[in-house]
Amino acid sequence: MKKRILSGMRPTGSLHLGHLVGALNNWVKLQDAYQCYYMIADWHALMSEYENPKGLKDGSIEMARDFVASGLDPEKSVIFVQSHVPEHLELSMIYSCLTPLALVERVPTYKEQLREITGRDLTTYGFLGYPVLQAADIAVYKANAVPVGIDQIPHLELTREIIRRFNNIYKKNIFPEPEAILTKTPKLLGLDNRKMSKSYGNAIALSDSPEVIGKKVSSMITDAERIKLSDKGHPDICNVFSYYATFTTPEVVNDVRDWCQGAKKGCTECKKNLAGILVDCLEPVRQKRAKLTDSKVKEIIDDGSRRARKAAGETMEEVKKLINLVA
Repeated sequence: MKKRILSGMRPTGSLHLGHLVGALNNWVKLQDAYQCYYMIADWHALMSEYENPKGLKDGSIEMARDFVASGLDPEKSVIFVQSHVPEHLELSMIYSCLTPLALVERVPTYKEQLREITGRDLTTYGFLGYPVLQAADIAVYKANAVPVGIDQIPHLELTREIIRRFNNIYKKNIFPEPEAILTKTPKLLGLDNRKMSKSYGNAIALSDSPEVIGKKVSSMITDAERIKLSDKGHPDICNVFSYYATFTTPEVVNDVRDWCQGAKKGCTECKKNLAGILVDCLEPVRQKRAKLTDSKVKEIIDDGSRRARKAAGETMEEVKKLINLVA
């Protein structure tokens, strides 16, 4: 049997190019080698959006649409909504009983997000405990591996510690300790040279029209040292050049480097050319999105959630029997 993996995203806004190159393209490649569970993590989204949750339902549908349009195959992968599988919360409750408070308090991103996310009160029990739910998300499917970036390794190690603690307390290795599938992702900054983020409004969404893409790319910050057309550019410090490096071939990258360093083309023309490349890159995604009606997307979600609940239910039946709960 293929090994299982679990990964997911929070439906807090439109998916963008950063999601495509940072996760989705890799998820598509993993479909043939693993039994894949891809989760729309609406419980995790609620932890930060509980004061204004009105976008969660539509966001979940749009995320599923983007998943499939980007190449995830509902026949190969289980695409589901987290809240449709109550076993996640059941296992999270059990894990919370045995997870030391100090273990979750030392998660690196907890205090970091408390500092960075303003305008919302995140000093809540739920937000503190999100790593426990995250561990349950992975373990309820007995996932053998999780695709992560290097910055997410501490989260996965916490999951491994919780699983190890459960297995040790109840003297049975029900859950495998998941390994990391390290994902090498291009460093893709937002249009304003900051981290690409939905909250910053500096991203190109997978659902953006060609006109919107052109407008957004034209606003990108370029080489600050290149003021006049005759000034030679410095492509290695220019964010526009990094997009060429991510979305084109080495031959095109060499051409762009040559015309930039030789002042053969201006930044306006360079950005216009890049906009055309990004439009072409996203054209297959746009075409697939257009064919995915709401009813079709809901059908995919319902089927995926049913399959996910079947697997999660088998795990929880085993867990409840082990800890003497009435199954």
